Amino acid sequence: MDKTWQDMSQIQPQVMTMLQNSITKNRVAHAYLFEGEKGTGKQEISNAFAKSLLCEAPTAGYEPCELCRNCKRISSGNHPDVHLIERDGLSIKKEQIKGLQEEFSKKSVEADRKVYMIADADKMSVGAANSLLKFLEEPLADTVAILMTEQLQRILPTILSRCQVISFKPLSPENVKRKLIEQELEPQLASVIAHITQNVEAGIELSHDEWFVQAQKIVVKLYEVLKLNSLKALLYLQEDWFTHFKEREQVDRGLDLLLLIYKDLLYIQLDKKDFVVFQNKLKEFETHALHLSPRRLAEHMGCILEAKRKLMSNTNPQLLMEQLVLNLQEGS
Repeated sequence: MDKTWQDMSQIQPQVMTMLQNSITKNRVAHAYLFEGEKGTGKQEISNAFAKSLLCEAPTAGYEPCELCRNCKRISSGNHPDVHLIERDGLSIKKEQIKGLQEEFSKKSVEADRKVYMIADADKMSVGAANSLLKFLEEPLADTVAILMTEQLQRILPTILSRCQVISFKPLSPENVKRKLIEQELEPQLASVIAHITQNVEAGIELSHDEWFVQAQKIVVKLYEVLKLNSLKALLYLQEDWFTHFKEREQVDRGLDLLLLIYKDLLYIQLDKKDFVVFQNKLKEFETHALHLSPRRLAEHMGCILEAKRKLMSNTNPQLLMEQLVLNLQEGS
């Protein structure tokens, strides 16, 4: 099901406000370039914008009704005046752009405007890019182009200069979590993953990664052992941690998870329990948070961040983790 204008306003509020203003102030550009990371809503917002431009009865003058013939045909992908160009193999070919130009030289079939979208615009061949450039230099009346890219630096400057660039922000953890739950991930797992990555597809891959599933358990157990004494924690490192977190990138991921636990303690102290990631450990963490001063908690979080920084240098990961465990001891 297509995302509505309101749905996308929750995900990319600044982008939607800009597009709303361009419609209501009658300043719709002839070409837009939507740039941002994968999964930030570029395609969904392209569709919503196309509906706004072609809708027969927009609410407040800009929000598509989703009920008229034009809205429904755009949703189903078969509106004759809305065209989506996607890669043919590894690139967008010159012939695809030529075909688009021929199609758009005809009179609009049903609507007052024509809209074309080009996904992965950075993947255009040289010939395709040159053909598009001519199209942008001499835009047809009432034609709107929407180019989409994850690699802004790969777009030709000559094309860039003829487009209004709109940047899409990475998704917030709340939006990533919502999208992951929509993909039927269990809420607790979705919450953890949403704080590890801002990319929904990468998050789905993580959810199927047995290493990551085990990593969460080992990190939580390390935290629990830390509450006992340093000797047991050091022993746990040798027996469980080092056998699972072998590469620097894996250790870094483990430190990210450990930092989430201490952030949860902070949220509890700030009485923001809804923000706690490890909701399944809430009661246990509440008890711990009571016995940890805000200053000490800040020191713990600082130790983990410092460990992450050192990890990226030539510091020995094993020595780094042993020192971190000693630093995280209560009262040390």
